Order: sequence, then C-alpha cells, then structure tokens
Amino acid sequence: MQLSKQEFIAQANAITKGTLMEALEIEFTDYGDDFVTAKMPVTPKVHQPDGVLHGGATVALAESVGSFASHVFSNLDEVFVRGIEISANHIKSVRDGYVYAKATFIHRGRTTQLLEVKVTDDDDNLISLCKLTTISLPKKK
Repeated sequence: MQLSKQEFIAQANAITKGTLMEALEIEFTDYGDDFVTAKMPVTPKVHQPDGVLHGGATVALAESVGSFASHVFSNLDEVFVRGIEISANHIKSVRDGYVYAKATFIHRGRTTQLLEVKVTDDDDNLISLCKLTTISLPKKK
C-alpha cells in the first residue's frame, strides 16, 4: 500500500519523538522525487546569547533534513545511512519566525551521497548554505 504524501510526512515527524529534532521543533514539511524540506521555529531556545539563530542549530536542521533525504531515497532493507561530513556557510542572521531547509542531491551514489541544503527565512532570504555527505553501508545479515 502506497502512503499519501501527508501520511508519509506524518510518519516521518512521528519518528522524531524523543530526539534532538523534537527538542529543536524540527518538522518535515514536504518531499518530492529529489528533495526533502523541513522547518524550525527561531525562538530564544535556538538563539546565541546575542539573540540571533545559533549556527549549530542551523547545522542540526541541515543535517536532519539532508540525512532524512538520504534515508528516503535508499533501500533501508539493505543499507543504513550515516552523515560523514557537513559544512555550512552562514550568510544572514535571523531573530524570529521560521527557517526552512531544503535538501537536494548533488550526487546520489550507491555508497556516498552529496546533498546541498539551503536554509532560508520567512521571506525566502538565504540564511545558510550547507553541504552534507552521507554514506550508505550494508546491513549485516
């Protein structure tokens, strides 16, 4: 039975309970043939001491959505996926509202995957540009 997009997103959000993603209130919002998106509220919980979004929270959002994209597009009966490298360029500050992350594939190999994750604000301004490398390793049988 094929899940609807809404059912799939609901299941994706349900598995984040009790994780960092729940603590940061990261919520998956959409997916397509080659992307996954999520959002995170910008509140004092994710601020630096001077009241702007913490780069570490931004990177946690980027890794969450990018790793999930690698999971969605992998055969999880045969492999497990892990992030092995992430880099981020923080371009603009944000104090409130939401940030949105969209992960798209640059390379979708059998073993390694390279994703670009653009993090934007409510006005679609680029906040951070991240690059994530994941690896798919065979499950032991």
